[in-house]
Amino acid sequence: MVKFFFAGCVLQFLVPGDGGSQLEAKLNKSSVPHYFCDRQTMDYFSVWLNLELLVPFIIDCWVDNMKLIYDNRTRTTHDNDGVQIRVPGFGNTTTVEYVDPSRLPISGYFGRMVEHFVVDFGYERGQNIRGAPYDFRKAPNELQDYLKSVKKLIEQTYRMNGERRVAIICHSMGCLVMLKFLNDQQQKWKDHYVQSFITLGGPWGGSVKSIKAFISGDNFGVIVAPSLTIRDDERTFPSLAYLLPNDNVFDTDRVLVETKQRKYSIKNYQQLFHDIDYNVGYNMWLDVRNITYDLTAPGVEVYCIHGIGHDTINKLIYDKNQFPDQQPDRIEYGDGDGTVNEESLSACKHWHHKQKQPVHYLPIHDMDHMRLLSDQNIMANFHHALKSSKKNSEKKEKNP
Repeated sequence: MVKFFFAGCVLQFLVPGDGGSQLEAKLNKSSVPHYFCDRQTMDYFSVWLNLELLVPFIIDCWVDNMKLIYDNRTRTTHDNDGVQIRVPGFGNTTTVEYVDPSRLPISGYFGRMVEHFVVDFGYERGQNIRGAPYDFRKAPNELQDYLKSVKKLIEQTYRMNGERRVAIICHSMGCLVMLKFLNDQQQKWKDHYVQSFITLGGPWGGSVKSIKAFISGDNFGVIVAPSLTIRDDERTFPSLAYLLPNDNVFDTDRVLVETKQRKYSIKNYQQLFHDIDYNVGYNMWLDVRNITYDLTAPGVEVYCIHGIGHDTINKLIYDKNQFPDQQPDRIEYGDGDGTVNEESLSACKHWHHKQKQPVHYLPIHDMDHMRLLSDQNIMANFHHALKSSKKNSEKKEKNP
């Protein structure tokens, strides 16, 4: 078992990854895909994750409500016409514990981790363990208001808890969003408010799996949702363009997609988007590709934790004339956590030489992308961390 200790802080600030926040929608639509789709609602209702909306036929209504519209003039996206989507629960943990409000076990996210903190350590939701959900459809270039709110929430949490610094615990894409946040803050502010940056499965250079979502769709484990149907939404999400592999981490010439006609690598994304007849995707990639491309060191103590030892998509192969409207005929796999490739997960270790604050690189064998959030060994190490932090706080109070 790998041991790691997050010393010196007791406040936890949870930031989910792609698909890790509940979303609610309110409708006032002039047109719908089917007669049975709702045109208007009096109030907001759960749209992600609501498994009742992902059944055959009804899923077409859901897709129409979830998709984004790209504006070539502003180079940003907005909700579909007649749809208002909001992110509930900012500041608390409820909407990042389970992404289905009914708290079905299948929709668990930070749930077991939060329960561990509350039951075993006496934490209080909304007081010293807080959540920062966001609209995961979007990339950081469209999350400016959210990032301002994150800064205010960290400062508020610090004041509410005896001026103790905060540990930012993030998962997956949430780690890239928080890297952008930390890069934007002055070092003096980070030194004052942030104890550590605890990253779980950070896709620092993107993930080949995101290419599959653009080409043929990916239901990301929601087995009742057909991948090709979900694709109609996924293609509109700038967050997936943000998660495309970049050449700061991946080999520029490495073939990621192969068809009977062409081989595609990072250097010909434009051709790929042209050939799948979705040029908007290329424009979105141009908008987001440089946000955290350089992987500027965050300037706080880092615990970079990720799994390895699971088959992870390396290359998509379409042998027949099915590209892009069917699933790949073959997939070549490499090492990673089942979702993110190893070279992307491990890119954080280069911060060792780029900041003065410690960087702890902690790969865990036979650990997948989602199990990081509920693994008992990781929970046990949080326990040691909290005991250590309490002792340190007591020593400081006795010897100011």
